[in-house]
Amino acid sequence: MSYGGDGYDDERGRGVPSQTRTRLPEQDGFTDRRPAASPGRSVVTIVGIVLILIAAIVFANRADDSSGGGNNGGSGDDGRPGANPTAPSGEQPVDGFTNGIPSGYPQTAQGAESAAANYAVALGGEGMFQQASRREIVEAVYTPEFTAREADNIDRVYSDSAFLSRIGLNDSGAAPEGSTFVARVVPVGTRIIDFTPDRATVAVWYSSLFGIAGADSVNPVTESWYTNTYDLTWVDGDWKIAAFDQEDGPVPVARDQRASTAEEMAEAVEQYGGFTYAR
Repeated sequence: MSYGGDGYDDERGRGVPSQTRTRLPEQDGFTDRRPAASPGRSVVTIVGIVLILIAAIVFANRADDSSGGGNNGGSGDDGRPGANPTAPSGEQPVDGFTNGIPSGYPQTAQGAESAAANYAVALGGEGMFQQASRREIVEAVYTPEFTAREADNIDRVYSDSAFLSRIGLNDSGAAPEGSTFVARVVPVGTRIIDFTPDRATVAVWYSSLFGIAGADSVNPVTESWYTNTYDLTWVDGDWKIAAFDQEDGPVPVARDQRASTAEEMAEAVEQYGGFTYAR
């Protein structure tokens, strides 16, 4: 069971090796027999390329002008909202922190997207497995009504001995001695599904690293992919989660890369801090 974070039972797919094309050297008797391009044909080709470039530049300028910095994204051929550019918009994303989580988002679609991404990070991190930090996270990201209704259930889920044992943690939510517990969410993108000044529905597509990095770990760190959809409400000058839903994927095909050792993974998590996210 997950409260806006991850499910942890997915299997990783196997990668598909890339293919290379080899050009053999020419041998006697096997010369290139293609006719040389005529000068007239070359001129036509060059003119065509120039026209394509001009059309591309015009189209790009029109797309930039029509965006107008809008917050609700474009619209695809099927009428569904499209993706916003991920470049910085120049707007101030937040004005502070609550319990270490960015807070004070603007009452805009961009603010709702930033809130959803950062809340996904907080809810999918190691802090949810520690009693003290878990309550702080819950109170920082959920509406007061949701917190009052679900806080005890969340505590019950994340402190359940059978659940903790299954993922390799002891009853206090700690990894075995000499091991490192890894729980990190990395948002790939966000999408506004619906928006009004007081309510917003935002989908967050993300990758999750989860497991125990240790020489004797039976739950090694694996990668999973999910999309969380958050119903956000404007409460006391900030966006808060009122409800959410989670589904698997989209999941990319894995490449043929050597898996890192437990020591390498533990060092990476300790050396590289997480990000805060903003449109």
